Amino acid sequence: MERLEALLSTLSGWVWGPPLLVLLVGTHLWLSFRLRFIQRYIPLGIRLSLRRDSGEGEVSPFAALMTALAATIGTGNIVGVATAVALGGPGAVLWMWLTGVFGIATKYAEALLAVTYRTKAADGSIVGGPMVVLERGLGMRKLGVVFAVLTAVSAFGIGNLVQANSIAGLAHDSWGVAPVWTGLVLAGLTAVVILGGIQGIARACSVLVPFMALFYILGCLVVLALNHASLWSTVRLIVESAFSGHAAAGGFLGAGLREAVRYGVARGLFSNESGLGSAPIVAAAARTRNPVRQALISSTGTFWDTVVVCALTGLVVVGSGEWQAADAAGKALTGALLTRAAFADIPVVGPLVLSLGLLTFVFSTILGWSYYGERAAEYLWGPRSVKPYRVLWVLAVFAGSMLSLQAVWDFADMANGLMAIPNLVSLLLLQGVLVRQTRHWLWEGRLEETASSER
Repeated sequence: MERLEALLSTLSGWVWGPPLLVLLVGTHLWLSFRLRFIQRYIPLGIRLSLRRDSGEGEVSPFAALMTALAATIGTGNIVGVATAVALGGPGAVLWMWLTGVFGIATKYAEALLAVTYRTKAADGSIVGGPMVVLERGLGMRKLGVVFAVLTAVSAFGIGNLVQANSIAGLAHDSWGVAPVWTGLVLAGLTAVVILGGIQGIARACSVLVPFMALFYILGCLVVLALNHASLWSTVRLIVESAFSGHAAAGGFLGAGLREAVRYGVARGLFSNESGLGSAPIVAAAARTRNPVRQALISSTGTFWDTVVVCALTGLVVVGSGEWQAADAAGKALTGALLTRAAFADIPVVGPLVLSLGLLTFVFSTILGWSYYGERAAEYLWGPRSVKPYRVLWVLAVFAGSMLSLQAVWDFADMANGLMAIPNLVSLLLLQGVLVRQTRHWLWEGRLEETASSER
């Protein structure tokens, strides 16, 4: 197992080297410029997400957004932030936040192309996402197949193994619950919901996501209010460390600028999935009048996920000072242990917010990513592959509860990085389509009109 962990760590470090970081962040910045800083339309996107819409599709725009948020608001917002701080220092929080701010443009672009090029499967269901965009928009079916394979595989990392692993670890450390029992319960609940397909997943997420997000945000605000005296110094530490790194202190091993950028950007992508190409898969299934409406709605997912939720978690974790502490063996705290220590500083409120937040986040993410994975599997092997994929998914939930944390995170980081590459290629090559569609529907005031036909 130690050799496997070392290999995965090496591969993850290689994938997340300077070339991918430049490609990802560069795409965020370039699309922000090309789309005239589309981030300024976030308030409009929020308003649109609360309205009903008509058009071809399987679920409402709100349900599509909630399913996407279910997949993104997960352990990346809690455990992922803590891991980034533990490995990259406080400055990683700022890089994660900036990844979210500029990633809004990329999330908008992904959804716009997904709706523009979506099509129907043999069973009448909507199929969309980067694999379809690559095939229909660029004539690159082989690259579309590569993306679908990476999605079907990486879903087990970001949306399954990591989630189950995190909640099993917290349940064991907090209440002494054996991982096998946590795995059985999670696997059973997952099986009950995903058997209903996208309709069942969307219904569950539409109820679960608003509750869990609001509860967690309010809980973090209470924790920060109780520690308000150190809030400004926490913000200053995050900003200063983002550009200079941070020296070792206590159990913290110390991190330079490269580590702050790498882990901040990597965990930012893990959390908000902007550039990953996952969220457009469910955005393509939304009923919408035109592609830009759903793209604006989808872009709000990155805002809520990273600009709001991850930022609050980062302030709580850094402000607690626990990232400098060490366990009984002298090792620096990381993952769920660091998050638990940070929230434990506030009696009753802190542990309750963390436990309930992580439990609901984990379950919703498992549901959202199960849909992404099965859509990719259906694209590759047809409708017959969906049921076997769901069975494997449920079994993986159980297995993930008992795996090594570091091995799981390294696998997820590596798979996510590889998955992002073909998606980013499609966004850059089709930027002309993005600008034309945005100009026609948004900048020229046709947002309330309905597209005459699907591509």
